[in-house]
Amino acid sequence: MSELFELPRERAEVAPGAVHVPGWLSPAEQRRLVAACRAWATGPVPLRHTRLPGGGVMSVRSVGLGWHWQPYRYSRTADDVNGAGVAEFPEWLGDLGRRAVADAYGDARAGAGYAPDAGLVNFYDGDARMGMHQDREERSSAPVVSFSIGDRCVFRFGNPQGRGRPYTDVELRSGDLFVFGGPSRFAYHGVPKVLPGTGDPATGLAAGRLNVTLRVTGLTA
Repeated sequence: MSELFELPRERAEVAPGAVHVPGWLSPAEQRRLVAACRAWATGPVPLRHTRLPGGGVMSVRSVGLGWHWQPYRYSRTADDVNGAGVAEFPEWLGDLGRRAVADAYGDARAGAGYAPDAGLVNFYDGDARMGMHQDREERSSAPVVSFSIGDRCVFRFGNPQGRGRPYTDVELRSGDLFVFGGPSRFAYHGVPKVLPGTGDPATGLAAGRLNVTLRVTGLTA
């Protein structure tokens, strides 16, 4: 069906504490994030495929801000890549995260108190996937904020008990916001499918999907 005749998408609480807000990022904000991700991807730690402890390699390419993530811990230096210190977490991105939490939960105080110190940029080409997993390396239970830009994807949001059902499949499009905290903070989630060719080149991203997630690590060193 042509998008001209599609019904408007509504915000939805997918699970307790997990909120999907369609079209939250403005076109200008999407372009700003794409431009910033291009800069972050070239260093000091480059965008790369992460190697898992068992020897497998993730199909998604990633780079961290503020803290370097590697399975399954955070560090200030990318010892598994090139040993360099990671790019700083920018204040403007934290401001965007605070506004996202306030809007998703309808709670200005929750937004004002949100203090992310780590960002993870994931780039998906048409064949990339993300298996069901929990975000458990943080010592904080503050919400995770997720921004999507580019190609649409199927985002599978499950439960904290395991990788299986019950779960809900949500189509995330360019500009969408997804926030999960509270009872859903440690829910399993993943991306079983990307839909190539569904993005808008006006964002500055000709192909693929960018996902930028913000977290509060609770770490000091």
